Amino acid sequence: MGELQSIGTWWMWAGFGVFVLAMLAVDMVLLGRHGAQKVSSREALIWSAVWFAMAMLFGAVLWGWLDHTAGRAVADTKAMEYLTGYLLEKTLAMDNIFVFVMIFSYFAVPLEFQKRILVYGVLGAIVLRALMILLGAWLIAQFHWVLYIFGAFLLITGIKMFIFADQEPNLAKNPLLKWLRSHVRITDGYHGDKFWIVEKGVRWFTPMFLVLVLIEFSDVIFAMDSIPAIFAVTSDPFIVFTSNIFAILGLRALYFLLADMADRFHLLKYGLAVVLIFVGTKMLIVEWVKIPVAVSLAVVIAVLGISILLSLKATAKHEPRY
Repeated sequence: MGELQSIGTWWMWAGFGVFVLAMLAVDMVLLGRHGAQKVSSREALIWSAVWFAMAMLFGAVLWGWLDHTAGRAVADTKAMEYLTGYLLEKTLAMDNIFVFVMIFSYFAVPLEFQKRILVYGVLGAIVLRALMILLGAWLIAQFHWVLYIFGAFLLITGIKMFIFADQEPNLAKNPLLKWLRSHVRITDGYHGDKFWIVEKGVRWFTPMFLVLVLIEFSDVIFAMDSIPAIFAVTSDPFIVFTSNIFAILGLRALYFLLADMADRFHLLKYGLAVVLIFVGTKMLIVEWVKIPVAVSLAVVIAVLGISILLSLKATAKHEPRY
């Protein structure tokens, strides 16, 4: 048993928390200033670029601070861990987007209502990630062998994802959805972007509520993949948390940017599967073979880039959908 070492001081944690809250407020005000209207591709592209730039700026500031206080070697190592963790989490977050597209399509959620759902989805993901990171850090500090369980879980998950990449989940058979439909009063149609209405003193839930529950449930499932994956890169809770949260913060804008092109990235699931298999294997062999962070970063970038390029090449002959 022991205590995980972290570069994060109390004021760094507090400062980052304030920064996240402030950026969330700005994002929700600006990206949601038109109310229940579709977010344009141009607006989504701008915000995606802003979030990426903020993540890179944070990494640069972190490197500068550590270079000044802890030395160049520590600064280089932690900055590399942060960048690798961010790109890894960003890659895995793209799988969230495919699931969001599937859920929204299944329920035929109007484009102008998707924005509100995603607000709660991102907030839920942030809270959930924070809790799971704290739990994961504590478990690893107390029981180092938990890393092997994480590794085995990721390896199995990656293999299953690779084998079943072409199979679309059948939401109609989803146990949670079936339970909700049999235990909760559900309206036939949407009532604006409301989650429930009250008629004659009786509360009825709308399909928006079902969508919200499934989105939050998907956050739980993806967190179970992403949190163990990031601990394969670094065990520093501050690096884990900051890289994870930055990847999640831009998720809403990235969704509106990629939602209409989701079918053009059909091979990305294979890339994600390969990344999970690599990360899981890395955790399992860590006692015998230590794979440098730089190599992990190169693998994530290469696999992601190749899978995206092959996807775009394979779909280039098809006409875009309008």
